[in-house]
Amino acid sequence: MKEGERPRIAVFAGPTATILNTAEVPREDGKEYLFDRPQRLALSAVLYVDAWSAHPLAFDARDLMKPPDGVLDHSGQFHPYPLDPDETWDLHDAVEVYRIELQAGDRLVSLPYRGGMRGVGIPVWGESGTWIGMTPAVPGERFLQSFFPDAERLYEEIDTFGIDSRGQTGMLSLQANFEFFRVLPPAGYQTEMAARQAGIAGTERRGKDYFPYLPRHLRAEPDSHGLVTVTNKVQEVLDTGRFIGAQWLEGSPTIEETLYWLNLVIDTTVPIVGHSAQRPHGTLGADGDRNIVDGVRYLVSGVWSDSEGRDQVGSVLIVDGGIFASRDVAKVASRPGGYRVTGISGGALGRFDHESGLPRLLVVPTTAHTFHSAVRISQFPDEVYGVQRVNGAIRTVKIKIRNTPRQLSNTARAAVEIVKFSRFSDDCCASSSVESWVTHALEHHPLAGLVAEGQNPFGWMAPSAETALRRAVFCGLPVVKCGRGNTEGVASNQEPWFIRGNDLTATKARILLMACLLRYGSLPPAVDPTKPDI
Repeated sequence: MKEGERPRIAVFAGPTATILNTAEVPREDGKEYLFDRPQRLALSAVLYVDAWSAHPLAFDARDLMKPPDGVLDHSGQFHPYPLDPDETWDLHDAVEVYRIELQAGDRLVSLPYRGGMRGVGIPVWGESGTWIGMTPAVPGERFLQSFFPDAERLYEEIDTFGIDSRGQTGMLSLQANFEFFRVLPPAGYQTEMAARQAGIAGTERRGKDYFPYLPRHLRAEPDSHGLVTVTNKVQEVLDTGRFIGAQWLEGSPTIEETLYWLNLVIDTTVPIVGHSAQRPHGTLGADGDRNIVDGVRYLVSGVWSDSEGRDQVGSVLIVDGGIFASRDVAKVASRPGGYRVTGISGGALGRFDHESGLPRLLVVPTTAHTFHSAVRISQFPDEVYGVQRVNGAIRTVKIKIRNTPRQLSNTARAAVEIVKFSRFSDDCCASSSVESWVTHALEHHPLAGLVAEGQNPFGWMAPSAETALRRAVFCGLPVVKCGRGNTEGVASNQEPWFIRGNDLTATKARILLMACLLRYGSLPPAVDPTKPDI
């Protein structure tokens, strides 16, 4: 970075992201309700603004304020200051004004929105009216998307309309420059014309190219191939060396999983911060905008840096004024403040100062991450062995993991399921989900495993489930044992064929086991999994 240049940050738009969602624009048949929304002028215009309308006491302080540009008389004609002493006209009902020139396309302006849907009396954007009884009211092709296709528009609106405690705007652009990337984004381009305008090759499909959660009957979730896409794109962008760090935007219920994956697998020395929102952008109390501003302050501040300028913290979630380690944080409620630390010591690493807005880092994790993680992408082999049932017998098969030393193959996909302990369940039920998963995995997923979420913190399952899990291990599927829920204790010592999940939640243990499968492959299967000691 040249002297005087603003640092550059990579911004990734991830799936089902409330932080990239906007409020709906209501309309009704036969009526027109005009609601203000950020829009651009198509034609340059001159506006005359009431000079004393910005604050109720502005007129009271008029002697301290910059003089207005002139007045508008009762006919709407503008007369600039100083007024012509020879001109005779009635100043009765004249309004002192500032004259503002706005250039076409120059900036966003909050204006009444006049768009509407043809022949459909429902909101233009949003969820209202989506369902009539139990039947979807509107098919996908008739529903306008409320999510942004990437974060560029979101950052522009924050920069234009967001105001800090000193009355300043430009809270993002004054700190850094940004480049925006779409990785499983929450919205897509459905028409050829729009795709071409956005530089997209061909139209995009919901559930393949983009992943919204509203309307609910059109919700889409990415599969394991999506994780390959995320890994390759983030690694490729950060390998350019052009960015001081990255921001990852995703839905609040799942961002903790993706961030922990990036923490384990991405081989980089720059920080990765994640942000989510509990309320859509532009609504009352929207929290996502501030989370993003805080994330930029964190990246620019360098508090994450060790003595060699490398990230010493790992990927973090920055929400609600807090800095959380991705390994040790979980969502617990759909409201601002709805995240809690997990594990023995908890993942609260720091916070943002109330007055200065600057980050304070109070704790540095000792767990391995990013450029010194044992399961980072550069440590993966080109191939590993998986297991598969062939003609009734379990065989080892080679699975390609990498195309290049820093790019995953499309076959680098690990499948790990979570099974949960529950008291007062019949013995046959406790083992059935394990047995069913093992059967399915041996047919369809050569790299597969299980996380057993047992009694807290011990990780114990029902006896029949323990037997089924042991059999899974000797079929080649590794099993991790964790405590149930948010465990603050370490799972007890397990039999040698099980892996202890320490203080990880089952969700985080699943992510780590998936990375380990890509790094080390499956376990070697026994000749007879029911009698492995023979």
